[in-house]
Amino acid sequence: MLRTSLLFLIFISFCNNVLSQNIDHYKNVAETESDPTLKMVALDSIISLSFRKDNALFVTKSLEYIELAKKEDQLIGAAKKAINLQHTLTYAMNDPRKAVVVIDGILSHKYKIKDSFLIGSLFNRRGKANYPIDLDAAIKDQTQAIKNYTTKNLKQKGDSYLERGHAHSSLGKFVLANEDYRTAYNIFEEAKDYEYMLYAQQGITTMYSINGFYDKAKTERDKYIDKVEKLGLDHNFSSIYYNQAIDYEIQGKTDEELKYLLKAELELENDNSKQIFVSINSALASYYAREGEFDKAKKHLDNIEQKSNTLLDQYPTNRMFYAEAKATYYQKLEQSDNALSFAIERLNIAKKNGLGEEKRDSYKQVAEIQESLGNYKEAMTLQKSYIAIKDSIFNQSNAFTLAYYQTLYETEKKEKALAERNNAIALLENENSSFKKQVLFLAILAMVSFGVILLFRTQKHLRNNKTLQEKFSQKLLVSQEKERIRISKDLHDGLGQQLLLIKNKLIKSEDNGVKVMVENAIDEIRTISRDLHPFQLQELGITKAIIYALENIDENTNLFISSEIDNIDNLFSPEQEVNVYRIVQESLTNVIKHANAEAIKVSVMKLSKLIVITVKDNGIGFEFSEQYRNMHSLGLKTLSERTKFLDGQMRVQSIKNNGSMLEFQIPIK
Repeated sequence: MLRTSLLFLIFISFCNNVLSQNIDHYKNVAETESDPTLKMVALDSIISLSFRKDNALFVTKSLEYIELAKKEDQLIGAAKKAINLQHTLTYAMNDPRKAVVVIDGILSHKYKIKDSFLIGSLFNRRGKANYPIDLDAAIKDQTQAIKNYTTKNLKQKGDSYLERGHAHSSLGKFVLANEDYRTAYNIFEEAKDYEYMLYAQQGITTMYSINGFYDKAKTERDKYIDKVEKLGLDHNFSSIYYNQAIDYEIQGKTDEELKYLLKAELELENDNSKQIFVSINSALASYYAREGEFDKAKKHLDNIEQKSNTLLDQYPTNRMFYAEAKATYYQKLEQSDNALSFAIERLNIAKKNGLGEEKRDSYKQVAEIQESLGNYKEAMTLQKSYIAIKDSIFNQSNAFTLAYYQTLYETEKKEKALAERNNAIALLENENSSFKKQVLFLAILAMVSFGVILLFRTQKHLRNNKTLQEKFSQKLLVSQEKERIRISKDLHDGLGQQLLLIKNKLIKSEDNGVKVMVENAIDEIRTISRDLHPFQLQELGITKAIIYALENIDENTNLFISSEIDNIDNLFSPEQEVNVYRIVQESLTNVIKHANAEAIKVSVMKLSKLIVITVKDNGIGFEFSEQYRNMHSLGLKTLSERTKFLDGQMRVQSIKNNGSMLEFQIPIK
């Protein structure tokens, strides 16, 4: 066995020496040969021999070949080399702009190329190069590629639909993305290219996953698994389970995350991709390190180092995942110096490759490690970068969420319009098939029927619109509450903690004047944090939280406050309690801001199946209908939406110059 291994190594070494000698020979020919044809033959040989072995040499000689071919008016040869060069420039060399420039130089002479397949491939490759830098340009390129590909180029056309779907998805154009993915799926199925057919299915899954629609992603992924099983393509399971595990990690479902990571690991023996091997083992190492199971974490790190060390240099994402796992491992072992070097390596790779979420998580990890080392200034700078990227991703996610629900709304409108048109056509067909003597009668009947149907459809449409608007308003309230919680937490945990650090340093320096200013700032931050999110709900319960709010107003205003508060703890879910609290809080705020009142009476009565909240004041009052229609007055509208969210009823009594009363009846379920 040992002898066989030695012979194999000698053979490999011999092949490498021969390859090196061949490349040197062709380099010499390319540099010394004056005949353009012979020089291009030598360059072509170097390009073939260096492909996927020496990326820098491959790129340099490909560019030389392309320029020489253009001078010799050999556009087809130049086009083919530009097409082959795009992948290496875009992904291996991380220079997609260069790839775009090279292909631009060929397409500027496209009128000399008669092969539509070649033109389509140039647009396709430029679209792939444009994807990381200009999504709109990528969409235009893939559209041109689709137009140039013929029925003989089914797989290539399917690839362009797939790439265009990715770009539409990244722009939040989910209807167009879904159409492109479905078209690509059908094309690949017709071409019997089942691997790429599943890529199209996976594109739909990924579209939902990266934009936070995890339930939809799970549904599509289950369809994907079913198809994989039917086709017998078992080598796809490891990546499917890995992606599902990542979704569960983002959602904080650690048990499900581990379950699917272990399933992915079991399927590795059927998967030839060493890239997914690194991803799965890195994820398992990070998971076990977070859970304090360091022996298991080290086992998976050793797996990567023993079996896939070369792949860490070939694929930047592999190196990034591995660096993240090592950083987490050392961080949890409290070996901060070792953890810092790997965390910085992960951050640099994420920045170089423009990976937004990885940059966000990397900044957070490096900041935590710097803080543990006592480097508070560096930690604070990194924390600011983390918060900036996190806010950017959060805003983008919100925009995509709104785009998604808008898409659902527009799709429903189109489906209803189509149904109405089909009904009209059916009525006309029935009318034409009737007897001549009944034409007038049936025409009148048809018109009446059409009118009734149209009226019914219109009413239904209005009801559906109203329902959609209410759902949107309710989701907006939930989103606002989450955002308040987030900002409150950021103020408390971020700026608040930083001020505490400054305060502690000032105590040591005995600068009492500045210390008082910092303490005032801390108190102000805590007040804002409490206003943004009522932490008393978790700490005291809804009843005491309401009483606390009333006492706070009593202490800080000249209003006379009277109250009768029944105990309503444990009657509502946490989300409902927040809305009940906000109803009381916003009602009181409206009185303080607008009523010019001297006294307020608040009552919370618990009946058998109902909670009744009443807020009365002796202020100047208002005209309800006039105030409710006023677009600048959001107070009453927000109270109305919160009441609907709780399936309750809101009643308003107010007379100008004679006070007002707000009553909310909320059912107990």
